[in-house]
Amino acid sequence: MIVLAPFLLGVVLGLWGVRRENTLWGDEAVTYALAQRDLSQIWQTTQHVDLVHALHYALMHGVFDLFGPGLPALRLPSVLAMAAAASAVGLLGLRLAGPHVGLLAGLVFPLLPQVQKYAQEGRSYALVCALVAWATYALVGGVVRHTRGRWAMYGAAMLLACLLHEFAVLALVAHGVTLLVSRVPRTVLRAWGVTAAAVVTGLVPLVLRSAAQSEQVSWIEGPVRLPGFVTVAALGVVCALAPAGVRGRPVRLPVLAVPLVVLPCLLLLAASLFKPLFVDRYVLYSHVGIALLTGSGADHVRRLRRSSGGPWITVGVGVAAVAALAALVPTSLALRAPDSRSNDATAVGAALHESGRPGDGLLYVPAQHRHWTEPYPGDTRALTDLALAESPAASHTLAGVELPAADIAARMLRFDRIVVVHGRAGGHLTGDPRERAKTRILRQHFRKQATTHVNGARVVVHVRVR
Repeated sequence: MIVLAPFLLGVVLGLWGVRRENTLWGDEAVTYALAQRDLSQIWQTTQHVDLVHALHYALMHGVFDLFGPGLPALRLPSVLAMAAAASAVGLLGLRLAGPHVGLLAGLVFPLLPQVQKYAQEGRSYALVCALVAWATYALVGGVVRHTRGRWAMYGAAMLLACLLHEFAVLALVAHGVTLLVSRVPRTVLRAWGVTAAAVVTGLVPLVLRSAAQSEQVSWIEGPVRLPGFVTVAALGVVCALAPAGVRGRPVRLPVLAVPLVVLPCLLLLAASLFKPLFVDRYVLYSHVGIALLTGSGADHVRRLRRSSGGPWITVGVGVAAVAALAALVPTSLALRAPDSRSNDATAVGAALHESGRPGDGLLYVPAQHRHWTEPYPGDTRALTDLALAESPAASHTLAGVELPAADIAARMLRFDRIVVVHGRAGGHLTGDPRERAKTRILRQHFRKQATTHVNGARVVVHVRVR
């Protein structure tokens, strides 16, 4: 029950509205496009960009080979991963604080808004979360039963999580603090230290190679969605004040959960003092700790109700539980709407299809937004991409290779109508001469005829001034 119920709840919530009205956002569009390239193309592409996601693209390539490309296949691995993570949370709660905490924590986990969100995204974050959850379970098992097999399972899960996303390595720090605070035997600390060193060693080549691609996170100008993360984390940490329900365990629930909630966030924020890096999904696995603490707090309330026997407490707890679930409904519905993400790549393609006429020119300002329309090339088939020199697939890039600035300007002047995809305001203000040429020719020789606003972008029709 402690394994099955959280897993089933995770699957049900993950599959509910998983298509999001058949929409993709920008990062998912990249996964969708790259996973359809063969493995050698994926490897060559990630040598230039997105090396940190190479393993995920290769895994999704295998999924598409089995089930064919499509939104369900794109998001199903995340659905199953979050469901598996919920089972791991349940087992952690069982081992650390008893069956009631295990069941409550396992059921809380798939209800958390961020868990619901990333259970329905074709990216690596749900897989990382599941691997960290099961690695944490293996860690606790390794403390109780100190065997090589358990430490090998812990190391393998953590290394795979780190290879899927480098910032999973911050969970290692949280695990180390947990063991130190728990005052486990030196043999356990030594085994963890050797395993952690092996994980870091296995990650080093990826870190060194991907460091050259650090401009990919240049879009992060400050902490992204930090207030929401801190609010949920704070609610979880408050629950750590309640007794965990079972004493005498080698590792107690708050000692495991609080570092997992707090330390990855703080470490990423500290690194952001030098280079902005904090995005809430990068530490999504912290929700494992949040669910454990929430489940423990809920169990504490349950035990207080039983010991006091007051009917008013029973009613109050029931009302609070119903209110909490009711409050989740609007959030859950909103997360399954097309505008729940920072942009809507599908809407961009649809707007191009509606706004453009056969033979019109097409520009992306900036060029990086070309990947928004790559998954559905039919939306732009009637238009001529005026800047494209080599397609994304042929050039082993995400957005293709563009012509020199002078050639782009010359091609633009041969068209009477140009449809332009603009990113968010200011996104085109780069030092690239190609982008400057696009904006200069549009400003001097064209006027705006119509603008379609979609989530995260604008599609603007420009007509030639005679």
